[in-house]
Amino acid sequence: MATETVTITETVQSLEEICAGIPSDPLPEPQARDPLVPHAPIRTPELNREEERLALENALRYFPPSTHEVLAPEFAIELRTYGHIYMYRFRPNIEMRAYPLADYPCKTPQAAAIMHMIMNNLDPRVAQFPHELVTYGGNGQVFSNWAQFRLTMHYLSQMTEYQTLVMYSGHPMGLFPSTPQAPRLVITNGMMVPNYSSRDSYEKLFALNATMYGQMTAGSYCYIGPQGIVHGTTLTILNAARKHLGTSDLAGKVFVSAGLGGMSGAQAKAAVICGCVGVVAEVSEEALMKRYNQGWIMEVVSTLDDLVALLRNARRRGKALSIGYHGNIVDVWERLVMEYECTGDVLADLGSDQTSCHNPFLGGYYPVGLKYEDARDMMHQDPAKFKKLVQESLCRQVKAINKLASKGMFFFDYGNAFLLEASRAGADVGRSEGMNGCTFRYPSYVQDIMGDIFSLGFGPFRWVCTSTEPSDLEKTDELAASVIEELARTKVPKCVQQQYEDNAKWIREASRHKMVVGSQARILYSDQAGRIALAKAFNKAVADGRLKSAVVISRDHHDVSGTDSPFRETSNIYDGSALCADMAIQNVIGDSFRGATWVAIHNGGGVGWGEVINGGFGLVLDGSKEAGERAEKMLKWDVSNGVSRRCWSGNANAKETIQRTMAMTEGLLVTMPNAVQDSTLVERALNPSF
Repeated sequence: MATETVTITETVQSLEEICAGIPSDPLPEPQARDPLVPHAPIRTPELNREEERLALENALRYFPPSTHEVLAPEFAIELRTYGHIYMYRFRPNIEMRAYPLADYPCKTPQAAAIMHMIMNNLDPRVAQFPHELVTYGGNGQVFSNWAQFRLTMHYLSQMTEYQTLVMYSGHPMGLFPSTPQAPRLVITNGMMVPNYSSRDSYEKLFALNATMYGQMTAGSYCYIGPQGIVHGTTLTILNAARKHLGTSDLAGKVFVSAGLGGMSGAQAKAAVICGCVGVVAEVSEEALMKRYNQGWIMEVVSTLDDLVALLRNARRRGKALSIGYHGNIVDVWERLVMEYECTGDVLADLGSDQTSCHNPFLGGYYPVGLKYEDARDMMHQDPAKFKKLVQESLCRQVKAINKLASKGMFFFDYGNAFLLEASRAGADVGRSEGMNGCTFRYPSYVQDIMGDIFSLGFGPFRWVCTSTEPSDLEKTDELAASVIEELARTKVPKCVQQQYEDNAKWIREASRHKMVVGSQARILYSDQAGRIALAKAFNKAVADGRLKSAVVISRDHHDVSGTDSPFRETSNIYDGSALCADMAIQNVIGDSFRGATWVAIHNGGGVGWGEVINGGFGLVLDGSKEAGERAEKMLKWDVSNGVSRRCWSGNANAKETIQRTMAMTEGLLVTMPNAVQDSTLVERALNPSF
């Protein structure tokens, strides 16, 4: 039964206990918010009395009627105090982290692997607001409440290979009969009837426990900490410098951005890997010091004078350095403008922003001039004033960026809806409407840089060593380097060979950069041939005992085929289909029957609710022959789907890539586009005198 309850001890200390179901006899003791843990901002769903009643009724469905007298007033207080019912009473008292698969009380290793990934997403070292079940992005939920976590863990512990667990926006709908070839888990997050996919409706529906914002890899259980985008961020900075600064040597160059809370934490590490000076502003001292203590930031300063002095010194010496500034990014940009006006020095060569602007009025972006805690209070006590201050700050930030850009700095949008929200605030970002959505003065990094890499089939492939042993990760790094170096020696186009060589260098140096936070995981950009070869190598290593436990392969949803978003992943699609989401939907369906252990499809992620559809997968390599076959079939589709779509839209890289793939893949036959050869033909045809 979905509401199965058990009697447990007051303090949960074991995996067996948290997998036993939702405790109700007796109930766990109430838990206040822990002041020592970062917490999500208070939400402002603005529910009326009828909606509040519905929210309480929905929350109480998880519990037997005998508990309702106790829980109803408690949940009402949570709803009115925090804007959501998180059910803190049911948060387990256990060290939340990824455990070895053998530790989980499961009937299948696939279920244990899913548990491993879920608990990593909620690990306090990894998660942004772990007690509110937020992994990253300010509102990227793993679950909506702690009852859902407990019930999901219970179902996974009971699951056999003839069942599939179905998740509706954080809610475990139940175990349903299926087959061993089917996914063990199917996840949907935030799926909406299109006309109702608005920010305002989301706030109400989340408060009602009716839907959930899963970001990308938060709600699909595949987040691996800031490492998840550090390779992509490194490639972006390097290629931005090559294309716009005319150099591959970034010594003495300065990259300025904002955000260290979740995925954005990758920026500082990426800057150092590139060899430049990285300046990243962060308003939350907790988030800043978390990244500093984890080794992702080298220096921390809290005054603009100290920041400029440190920046100038590192710039002059050509020293690779990451600087975390505790303060507002608007102050940084305006100080850099002042430095230019006083000295003529443009101290920033590259600029971007990775604040969570998809959620600008609920903690994703903090206005200049307000202390952090005062801002958190204002956003729920006076949301209209807070919104006004946010929009004023966005306009000031853009004004400063425009000034420096006019003097030679290159600024790019990192797909976080910064330019979109700035345009809505009235900032001068050169917004232009068209058939492919709106464009801005500054390009999206996908549109300008990473889109062509995606069109070659390269994207953020990931793996997790479920033994939790660093030695297993070291072995997979070595295997990966050998695989990629071997591919680099094959006969491929020069642009593909360059990617292989860059990626081989990356994986050879990966351990030196100390990127692991939480699970023993790695990120490596790879194409279809590379992903398949890596999966086979890992599966064989599990089979022959070189690796102590299974390996989970996955990828960021931000990939070749996984995401439809006109502001990011499909911003370089120009045939009018940038606003369409067929690719992401087809991808998750195709992955599901080709071998994925679990699949997920989400509304929202990165650029915001209603602005993107994205999906992903997890696949357990347990050393079996079947696992290897599943991986090969699924990965062929998972990459070729997106390359085919990009080819049909007119991308030359994608066309060449899918033609090579067809020549090597039996049964693959892709419809190829026929471009108009005569550039005057269409105009002549549309002319009435034709």
